[in-house]
Amino acid sequence: MVYLDAASTEPLHPAARDALLSALDAGWADPARLYGAARRAQMLLEQARADVAEVLGARPDEVVFTSSGTQAVHLGVLGTLNGRRRVGDRLVTGAVEHSSVLHAAEEHERGGGTVDVVGVSRTGRVDAEVFARAVSAPGTALACLQTANHEVGTLQPVEEAAAACQEAGVPLLVDAAQSAGRLPLPRGWSVLTASAHKWGGPAGVGVLAVRKGTRWRSPYPQDERERRRVPGFENVPAIVAAAAALRATAEEAATENARLSALVDRVRTEVQRLVPDVEVVGDPVLRLPHIVTFSCLYVEGEALLTELDRAGFAVSSGSSCTASTLRPSHVLEAMGVLTHGNVRVSLPRGVSEGDVDRFLAALPDIVRRIRASLGVR
Repeated sequence: MVYLDAASTEPLHPAARDALLSALDAGWADPARLYGAARRAQMLLEQARADVAEVLGARPDEVVFTSSGTQAVHLGVLGTLNGRRRVGDRLVTGAVEHSSVLHAAEEHERGGGTVDVVGVSRTGRVDAEVFARAVSAPGTALACLQTANHEVGTLQPVEEAAAACQEAGVPLLVDAAQSAGRLPLPRGWSVLTASAHKWGGPAGVGVLAVRKGTRWRSPYPQDERERRRVPGFENVPAIVAAAAALRATAEEAATENARLSALVDRVRTEVQRLVPDVEVVGDPVLRLPHIVTFSCLYVEGEALLTELDRAGFAVSSGSSCTASTLRPSHVLEAMGVLTHGNVRVSLPRGVSEGDVDRFLAALPDIVRRIRASLGVR
């Protein structure tokens, strides 16, 4: 099997595996207690917090660990809105944000709040000037903008948006799930979220960072754990492994990004040359180094994924969170591009040029056979 779905989850980094096995022995105790084993667990937890904060450009006391990136987003969005009720109830967000952001926005609307969704270009990029006008409206309590899109890889104008938010006195929540550890994080964020399994850490660890001075109030009942922001017992071994993977991924990023970006450029070029009636989507330049997405006319995405799986290739289709629901991708719809026959190829650490060549060799015949089965020549 050639695994090409790193945007969904990156395989566990060797550094994470080593750290996890070690922490299972040393960090199993309750870090809130006072006996020796508990103090060792607490030391491991706080060192992991400091390591993650350093990579993200935050202070350790601004960082807490959640059970997932989705929980981090929900806490970030709803907690900041909760903390800024006196300012207003207006939320500004981009149209191609991750579903966790959009679902939190829906919850905010159900509670009586208002949401302004800013559209995107055909490449999936928010217009910074339109976003700036949206956040300057009276009563805006929070703005949300991802660093890069999780489906098509397009980078967003976060620093320009952050400058507009700062001028308007509005905090900016940045979802960095796809870029943390891979690219330098943009400046100016007030709240930041990320997910460990996107950078080669174990699943079940998310990160929420809230800048000092940002008003935030938990939407959950109060709990003593994680600076009273995240309820429940910390998974110290998994958090230690997540920190180790983030450090290692950030250290490897410059070399690995250049290699993966060249492979993505090859896929972008060759798919259009080899497959008729195909649309490669997303910004060709302002993009993540490891994601490429294309759509094939006259082909159902689910059928294409099934045939690619039979041929030994693990890829994703449409939204990574809705690929099994047969619903069109909200990202592709917002961009105004072809939504059917969509394939997202996202290259993991260590993928070889031969793996990519095998994929490109298999794809044209698979598409041709599916089209032929539907009577399309």
